[in-house]
Amino acid sequence: MISTWIVIAVVVAFVNVERNEADMQPCATVQTSSSVVLMGSPVTAICVVREDCPLVNGQAVRIEWRLNNRFIPSSSASNESALVSEAVISSFNHTRASLTCCIQSSPTQVVAGVEIQAGYPPEAPRNLSCQTNLTTSNTLTCSWDSGQQETHLPTKYTLHTEIWDTHENQTYKLPPGVQHYTIPRSGFVLFSEMKIYVKAENDLGEATSAPIILEPISAAKFDPPKILNIQVVPKRYGCLRLSWSLSQHQSWMREYRLNLEVRLRTIDSSQWREPTVLVSRVRPSRHVDQCHLLHGTQYFVQIRVRYQQSPWSEWSSSESGVTLESAPTGRLDSWMKVSGDHMPKQLNIHLFWKPSKQFRANGQNVSYIVSVQKVPGEKGKVCSTRENYCTFQLPGRMKKVYLSAVNAAGKSSPTEVRICQPTTRAVILNVTAVPQDERSLMVQWRSKVISNLVDYVVEWKPLLKPELSHIQYEIANKNQSGLVITGSFEPYKPYEISVYPRFKDGIGLPQTVNAYLRQDAPAMVPKIQIKKTWKSHIELTWDEIPLDQRNGIILNYKIFYWDEKGPIKIVHVDPEERKVILKHLSTASVYEAFMMVSTAGGSKNGSITHFEIDPFDAVTGVMIAIATGVGLSLLIIFTVLTCFSKHKRLKGRFWPVVPDPANSSIKRWTSESTQDTCLSCDNEDPMYLSHLSFLDLPMKLSKEEDDLWLNSAEDTSDLGESICGSPFIPGYSGSNSGSVPYATVIFSSPCNSPPPKEPHVYLRSESTQPLLETEESFTPKCYQNMGSDEMPREQCFFGPCHDCVPKVGADPVIVWDEFPFLRALAMNDTQND
Repeated sequence: MISTWIVIAVVVAFVNVERNEADMQPCATVQTSSSVVLMGSPVTAICVVREDCPLVNGQAVRIEWRLNNRFIPSSSASNESALVSEAVISSFNHTRASLTCCIQSSPTQVVAGVEIQAGYPPEAPRNLSCQTNLTTSNTLTCSWDSGQQETHLPTKYTLHTEIWDTHENQTYKLPPGVQHYTIPRSGFVLFSEMKIYVKAENDLGEATSAPIILEPISAAKFDPPKILNIQVVPKRYGCLRLSWSLSQHQSWMREYRLNLEVRLRTIDSSQWREPTVLVSRVRPSRHVDQCHLLHGTQYFVQIRVRYQQSPWSEWSSSESGVTLESAPTGRLDSWMKVSGDHMPKQLNIHLFWKPSKQFRANGQNVSYIVSVQKVPGEKGKVCSTRENYCTFQLPGRMKKVYLSAVNAAGKSSPTEVRICQPTTRAVILNVTAVPQDERSLMVQWRSKVISNLVDYVVEWKPLLKPELSHIQYEIANKNQSGLVITGSFEPYKPYEISVYPRFKDGIGLPQTVNAYLRQDAPAMVPKIQIKKTWKSHIELTWDEIPLDQRNGIILNYKIFYWDEKGPIKIVHVDPEERKVILKHLSTASVYEAFMMVSTAGGSKNGSITHFEIDPFDAVTGVMIAIATGVGLSLLIIFTVLTCFSKHKRLKGRFWPVVPDPANSSIKRWTSESTQDTCLSCDNEDPMYLSHLSFLDLPMKLSKEEDDLWLNSAEDTSDLGESICGSPFIPGYSGSNSGSVPYATVIFSSPCNSPPPKEPHVYLRSESTQPLLETEESFTPKCYQNMGSDEMPREQCFFGPCHDCVPKVGADPVIVWDEFPFLRALAMNDTQND
C-alpha cells in the first residue's frame, strides 16, 4: 500500500516538473548565421515564436525587431505563419550590439534576442626581435608589434620556437594584450641557431609573423666593458695604449673574439671625435693601441663591445691619458690694441692671441713669450704668461714684436706681430648684432671701400666682466660684411661687440654695439621721484637701471598718469633720458603715475606714485619773496639817499628849531639902540621898546629861500632886521616890512636909566611861531598886551582887531609866572645893568 502511494507521488512530481519546464521555455528563439561577423558585413536574423506562448494565445501576433533599442524593419518569412519574422541588416557597423525580437502588446514584450560582435581578423605580428641577457640569469626576451589596425575582438598570441640542433619545439601562450615574452634558459641553447615566430588568432582568423633565425649568443647585449689602464706608447708620439676587460658576468668570454669600438675627445672639447675607431675580433685579454693623436694632449677615452652582429653594449666610463709631448708647432692668431702713454714716445700695448687652425701646443703646460727679438731671450723679453693676453709698454720707435709658445719639450717658431698705430680713419658705418641660435650671434656691418684695408677684427666681451681675460675676437676677411661669433654667451647678459678695420699702416676707428643672446623684461623698474613743480607742470626723474638688471636693451620708458576725473595719459620717453615734464595739470586734483620699462623681451611696470600740484608752489613763493626783497631794498636805498640829500629840510620839518628866549639876542642891548627905541621923547614918562626881531613869513617860500631859512636856523633868535622905533609910529618902514614881530618889551625909561620902580611891560607878538615846545598847537587870537597909563589894556599889537576895544581902567598887575622866559630876561638884564 505504501509503495503504491510512493509511485503515485513520483508520477505527480514528474508531471509537475515537465509542466514547469514547459512554462520556463522562452516564447521565441532568434537564429543568426554567426554571432561574430566582419565589420561592415550584412547580418540576417530569424525570430520564431512558439504557438503555446502565453502572449499569443487566441490573439493576433505582430513581431518587430530592435537593434540596441532602435527599431529596424522586418518581414514575415516566406511560407511561414505570422509567428516567424526575418530581419536583414545590410551593414553591421557596431563592435558589439544586441538584436532583440519583440511582440507588440501593451506594453511591448521582448521574447528573444542575440548579441552580435563585429571586428577584423588579426594582422601578422611585425618587428619581431629577441635579445639575450647574460647577466645574473640568462634569458631570451622577444617582443613584437601587433599591427596598426585594431581588431575589436579578443586576440590570442602564441610564441613558437624551434631549436634546430635538438629539434625541440616549444609554444608559449601569452595573456591577452601582452606583446612580449621571456624564454627561460632551458628553452634555448647559446651557440645553437633556432627559429622563432609569433601567431595571432581570433574568431575571424589567424596570422603568423615572419620567422627569425638567430644564435642566442649573437643576440646578447653585453654589459659595459671596463678600461683598466691607459698608457703612452714608448717613443711613439701621438699614441695611447688601452687595457680593458669585460664585466664580471661576462668574464667567461674573455677568450672569445669580440668587436670593440673606441671614441676619444680632448680635455678642452665637449664633442667626441669622429669617426670612432672600430677594432674587430679582439680578445679582452689583449691591449689596444690608438695612434694619430695630438702630441702632448690629454684625451678622454670610452669603449663598447659586441659579439659579431649582436647589439652594442653601453659605453664604458671615461678614462684619460696623455700622449708624449713635443715642441709646439704652427702659428698663433694675434690681435693688438695700441694706445699712447702720458710719457712721451711710449706706447701702451694690449696683445691678445689664440691658436690658429694649424697651431698645435703638443704639451700640457704651455706658456707664451713676447719678445722684441726674433730669437727669444731674457734680454729682449717683455712678457711671459700662461694667459691668452699680455699688457706691456714699448718705445714708440718699435715696429714689431715676436710671439712664441713654449712647453717642456721646446719652443715654437716665433710669430711676427706688427705694431699698428691707431688712426682716425672711420671706415665702419654701421654694426648690428642679432641672435643666430642658442649659442651664437650674427654680426653684420657696412663699410667704405678702402684700398689698403687688410681685414676686420670682431671683438666682443661681457660688460659685467671687465677683465681682459674675457675678451674674445675673430678675424674676418676684408671682403666679408658679416660673421657668426660663437662662444659661451649667457642669456639676459649684455655683451659689447666692436668691429675694427685693420690697414697696412694702422688700425681704424671701431664701431661698437651692445647685444644680448636672449632678452627678457627688466628685473626692476626705477622709482619715480618728484624733482620740482611749478604752475601746472611737474618734473619727474628716475635713476638708471643697473646693467645687470636690465635683461635686454631698453627700448623706451612710458609714464602713465591720471587723476580721479580724467582718462589715462601716456608719455613716451627716450631710453637715454632720465626725466620727463608733465604739463597742463590741474591744481585741484591728486594724480597717480607709474612707469613701464620695455625691452625686446618684454615689459615691466613699476610702483604707483601719487602727487599733487599746489596752487602756490615753491617756485612762485621764491619768486615773490625775491621780488618783495628787491622792492624793499630799493625803497630803503631810495629813502636813505633822500635823507642824505634832504637832511636839513627834513630836520626842519620833523624837528623844528625853537628859539630859546634865554639865549636870545634881545638881551644884548646897546645904548645906541635904546635911544632909538623911544616911543616919544616929549612925554614925561616915555615908553621904550626893546630890540625887535622880525620873522619873515611870505605867502609861499621858494626852494632856495626855504633852504636859506633852514641853513640859518642857528640864528633864529636874531632873524629879521633890528630897528629902533615902534611899528605904531606913523611912517615906520623897514626892510622887513612883511615881517611879523616875535615879541616886544615895553618899558618907560631910557635904556641907560636906573631900574624903574615898576616892572617893564612885555608885549607878546601875534606870531604863530611856537615859543615853547609845550605850547598848544593852535592859532592864537589877538593877544592882550599890558600897557602904561596912556596905553589901552587890550590892544592888537600889529594892526586893528575887531574884538579888541580900548577901555579905560586900572592898571592890571603883571603876572610874571605867565611869562617865565621873559622873567628870566628881565632878571638877566638887571644883572647886566
